[in-house]
Amino acid sequence: MLLTVSKRVEFSASRRLFSAKLSAEENRKLFGEESSARYGTGRNYVAYLVFVGQPDPITGMLINISEIKERAGEIIHGRYDHRFLNEDNPAFRDHVPTAENVCGQLFADVAPLFAGNSAKLCAVHLRETPERSATAYANGVVEANYWFDFSAARKTMSPHLSAAENEKLFGVACGEHGHNYRARLTFRADSASDTLPGPEHVSELTRTLRSDLDHKNLNRDVDALRDKPMTTEAVAHFILQGKPAPSRVRLHERDDFFAEAWNTGDMFLGVRESFSAAHRLHVHSFSDLENAELFGKCNNPRGHGHRYVVEATVGGEYDERSGTLTNFEEFRGALRQAILPWRDKHLDLETKEFRKRPSTGENIVRALWPKIDSALQQRLVRLRLWETDNNRFTLHRT
Repeated sequence: MLLTVSKRVEFSASRRLFSAKLSAEENRKLFGEESSARYGTGRNYVAYLVFVGQPDPITGMLINISEIKERAGEIIHGRYDHRFLNEDNPAFRDHVPTAENVCGQLFADVAPLFAGNSAKLCAVHLRETPERSATAYANGVVEANYWFDFSAARKTMSPHLSAAENEKLFGVACGEHGHNYRARLTFRADSASDTLPGPEHVSELTRTLRSDLDHKNLNRDVDALRDKPMTTEAVAHFILQGKPAPSRVRLHERDDFFAEAWNTGDMFLGVRESFSAAHRLHVHSFSDLENAELFGKCNNPRGHGHRYVVEATVGGEYDERSGTLTNFEEFRGALRQAILPWRDKHLDLETKEFRKRPSTGENIVRALWPKIDSALQQRLVRLRLWETDNNRFTLHRT
């Protein structure tokens, strides 16, 4: 298993997308009208710093999250926050501060700060706007993400199944209904020699996809989907065929449910559920002073609480006949059943899992994994736990 911890930090900055090597018209074509913003235009950035490693068996922590905030905060506030990146940050004097370049530079700046830690920075994800983000990985891979929205009607069904089989598998979703879809297109550069598609090419793709899908009845109005299973998985696969071709597509039909199709042929399904619980971060073998120094206010003797969000992702064989990866209701039921014993409980005082070990996010996600995985026939590939919007803990099957 691979365990990661992610810390969310924010900063605001201005920047101009403009390359001195290109003409004004070439810049406008590549970067849009923002290229003419001579003194810069602004963004409220959100960065996610992702660390990988093994949690301490006593404290239950992979890394002290407050340490991430303190160390990385100095870099972010000194070089990025409330800066005109093109002129105030030397890294962008000769490099255009695109989302990918800012993300990659953040990784290069922050990673050395944790060189002596057992936990290592493995990725930085940077959200520039709700429609645009990028990710830089330790192995040099860079990903560019573009989101777009569309609304469409459909009947969830497969023409290869009988009416009774469709009813059993899809229930009320067999009736005509609609969704406000949100799709993410991810393009990947595996090395410095790989070229990511330009924004103008991606914009052309999203315009085409919106024309094909927006305000359409997907069962009858989209030629490429006619007479095929109409599921979220099938629509995600259809979007994946666009040009330029994304490396993967994530399609949300609701905030708590998505399908993800990869150009490798892999497919995944994700479901989210939330639960509220109280806890106290405390190591019984430590003194009160040691606990207070390590956990701060999270060591409050009377406890505190969170509204946790859990996201489970399964992979497996896509069934061409039904158009599904797994039974959605069984999937959601397994997740709900797994968190039910913890709902509205004090984790340290009322559950068996945390009577002898701290209820850190790392330990919670590790305790939850086998409960869900066994109910899903070992098809779980990733499990995420948000303690707050700022702190996320993720377990991956390796």
